[in-house]
Amino acid sequence: MGMLKEFKAFAVRGNLVDTAVAFVMGASFGKIVSSFVDGMVMPLVGMLTGGVDFNDKKLVLQDAVAAVKDASGVVVTPEVTEVSVKYGTFITNLIDFIIVAFAVFLVIKAINKLKKAEEPAPAPEEKGPSSTDALLMEIRDALKK
Repeated sequence: MGMLKEFKAFAVRGNLVDTAVAFVMGASFGKIVSSFVDGMVMPLVGMLTGGVDFNDKKLVLQDAVAAVKDASGVVVTPEVTEVSVKYGTFITNLIDFIIVAFAVFLVIKAINKLKKAEEPAPAPEEKGPSSTDALLMEIRDALKK
């Protein structure tokens, strides 16, 4: 039973709940950014580059080959799938990442600005030496004589 209480204390701790909320919101934000990039940014980029759809851009290393069968239906040569480097998808995902990273940067910057504004002003320094310091200075001066 002690382990269950310990888990409950861990699960309802503020940091864990905040992290879970941030994770869910981050996943939703990622979907929004992906939709924005796929639906708005990449068509504009494609239009600027002459109608290129970046999701279809790839470097084919090996072409696909259909299976070859003889008259009886026995496979003579098996089917070979295409081997390609899909750099267009990489470019789209890179743009997604840059947008998300910039948004996170702006959020962190705003949080840091708020933290600086919340810091209390330092207490004003005392005028002149404290009573203890004054007494020590008197003793020092007396010893110099």
